[in-house]
Amino acid sequence: MSFQNTPVLPAPTSLSHLTRRRKAALVVQLLISDGNKLALSAMPENIQAELAQELGEIRLVDRDTVNAVAEEFASILESIGLSAPGGAKAALAALSEHISPALAHRLQAQLDGQMGSDPWPRIAALELHDLIPIFQAESVEVGAIILSKLTVERAAEVLGGLPGDQARRITFAVSQTETATPAAIARIGDALVKEYCQKAVTAFEKPPVDRIGAILNSSPASTRDELLDGLEGTDAALAKSVRKAIFTFADIPLRMQPTDIPAALRSIEPDDLNTAIAYALGEDGDLNSAAEHVLANISQRMAGQMREDAAEMGKVSVKVGEAAMNKVTAAIRALADAGSITLRSTDDEEEADAA
Repeated sequence: MSFQNTPVLPAPTSLSHLTRRRKAALVVQLLISDGNKLALSAMPENIQAELAQELGEIRLVDRDTVNAVAEEFASILESIGLSAPGGAKAALAALSEHISPALAHRLQAQLDGQMGSDPWPRIAALELHDLIPIFQAESVEVGAIILSKLTVERAAEVLGGLPGDQARRITFAVSQTETATPAAIARIGDALVKEYCQKAVTAFEKPPVDRIGAILNSSPASTRDELLDGLEGTDAALAKSVRKAIFTFADIPLRMQPTDIPAALRSIEPDDLNTAIAYALGEDGDLNSAAEHVLANISQRMAGQMREDAAEMGKVSVKVGEAAMNKVTAAIRALADAGSITLRSTDDEEEADAA
């Protein structure tokens, strides 16, 4: 038998000859061989390219080396005590809710200006109601490119939200994108990000209606009613929106779930709660009804004690009573903002009245 044409296999690679990159590639190869699906596309493209190159260099690796690399990798994972998002984009995404909008905007603008920054993930991350207007404003050709860069599911949603004729023209235009170059696609993406993904930075975090509502929430009832009546004559739509943003003691029966009342009361200072109840019980109309509603949805023992405390207080002044009620409603709104309880909207009340 002749062995002249038998290929010579390379010598197995030993642990001492493996670089950190080669070890990482070996771990990836092990995971893939075991049937794991890795989200390698989430890594920067240059890292993916380096990984592919390292994988291509792997020939034979002896069993002891494979086991040693796997053990080393497992040891590293076990020693990790803290993991932070990798890369500037991931870090900004993690911090965006904790830093000022102005700073977040400046940092995002800096990232967008860096060479090699891919604009398409930001476009693809837009909500459907933000994507549809882009398709309506841009040309059919640009729409076809955007559609091609979306996931299949999101692209189907977009087409479903467009007029039939426009959806058909954009779908046909996709067939004309075969010769589009990466550079051209990147330029289009950059232009779209600058046009549609740059949020204007304003001086106030909350919209005007919410700011007005917050101020009137803490205002005396007479001042609040007078200003709302004035707004009605100036801008009825604004007045209606402000009324929806306001939550007062008298709104408790209509906007609070009865089951939320006991938990909400636990977050209120007892003196403030007792004073507010005492004042409201001494009034007529909505305030009295609100106080009775609160007492009807807590334990009988607690309700009885609060009635006794109210009787001992006697007549509570308007100034003291309204200040106490404002503290009660502020505590309830804080719970609602934190998601601990849910307040019904005034739209729900209007629909219930209409029914």
